[in-house]
Amino acid sequence: MTEDRKSLPIPTPWSRPFWEACKRHELLIQQCGDCGAKIFYPKLFCPECLSSNLGWIQASGKGKVYTFTTVYGYQPGEFTQDVPYVVAVIRLEEGVQMMANIVGCRPEELKCDMDVQVIFEDVTEDISLPRFKPVVKKPKT
Repeated sequence: MTEDRKSLPIPTPWSRPFWEACKRHELLIQQCGDCGAKIFYPKLFCPECLSSNLGWIQASGKGKVYTFTTVYGYQPGEFTQDVPYVVAVIRLEEGVQMMANIVGCRPEELKCDMDVQVIFEDVTEDISLPRFKPVVKKPKT
């Protein structure tokens, strides 16, 4: 577990299942029980049909980089020691998009459509953050 003094998420009643799953190193997304829409970020109502009949399903944790930016400079503050860092939008296999940091590679190695896989960083006893790392493809033999 890392000592992290940065701003951390504050779970809400409707996002608590997501954060509890992250603590278990599982990635959950919502799914509407009426229209079947898959949903991320956690919501109270389905954005497709406005139903409140929402449940949780386990996501594969696999996706592709949709877009990203690299932060090279930051005013003095809680993220200064992290520069450069990457903030990306990941399109999960399930079709939803989520914003997260990309770790495990140099920023200049990233490309849109790159395959990534979720990992979890335990930052406190109560909060684990989903991050993504590039998938290393095994050479065909």
